[in-house]
Amino acid sequence: MYDPVQLRTFLTVAQTLSFTQAAGRLGVRQSTVSQHVRRLEEATGRPLFFRDTHSVELTEDGEALLGFARTILEAHERAAAFFTGTRLRGRLRFGASEDFVLTRLPEVLEGFRHEHPEVDLELSVELSGVLHERLDAGRLDLVLAKRRGPGDERGRLVWRDRMVWIGAEGLRVDPERPVPLIVFPPPGITRARALEVLEREGRAWRIACTSSSLSGLIAAARAGLGVMAHTRGLIPPGLVRVGGLPELGPVEFALLQGGRPTPASEALAAAVLSGGDRLSRPA
Repeated sequence: MYDPVQLRTFLTVAQTLSFTQAAGRLGVRQSTVSQHVRRLEEATGRPLFFRDTHSVELTEDGEALLGFARTILEAHERAAAFFTGTRLRGRLRFGASEDFVLTRLPEVLEGFRHEHPEVDLELSVELSGVLHERLDAGRLDLVLAKRRGPGDERGRLVWRDRMVWIGAEGLRVDPERPVPLIVFPPPGITRARALEVLEREGRAWRIACTSSSLSGLIAAARAGLGVMAHTRGLIPPGLVRVGGLPELGPVEFALLQGGRPTPASEALAAAVLSGGDRLSRPA
């Protein structure tokens, strides 16, 4: 009833929230993406996306289909791997942004390890800026990180969202005083965005807390020490959006390959891309 090819297209649109971006990632025409989604909607008898000329959003039924689609595709891939008899081996150095510490990335990696037990997977969790530097230096094979900013189109888009200001419930930012910031150290991409936006708007700021650990930043924010810039879809429990500050704009997470792709790196990339909906929300 549900074609795996159409389900993969559906997941890609759900992750990118763009028919155009989904077509680019899948290497097909935009009309093909639209056709796959339409056929899935016919099969389910439900609309899966709200879409107009400016935006694409999942419907409630589309949200429900995410889990089913992922389960069907994982079963399909396990069956294909079993009957082809291919076994991947080798060392794979994978870097993931701190942003994904509290998401379901561990589930994706656990599934990959289960499917490919002979691949020696080495995981590094760092700031996106650090991961870009390590990838460029040849010290990582595959990286899941924020893109550096507008105009950066490196890698395969995994997920697009917006950045927002967050802080403790009830926190109010006094417009007459410097904005108290909770930030990663340089070369944090989120830090750079926050400072750039505030300076462009002429808002004074001060550093209230610096930590290279996301859990450290969250603890400081929960204590009411200040505000932090964060991805809208990954707001940790105990923190809420804070108003009265300049818009931070969009953020994109991408998979970037270092050097020549290997069968192991391509297999992990496929697992991350197919599990992208699990990365776009807290665990």
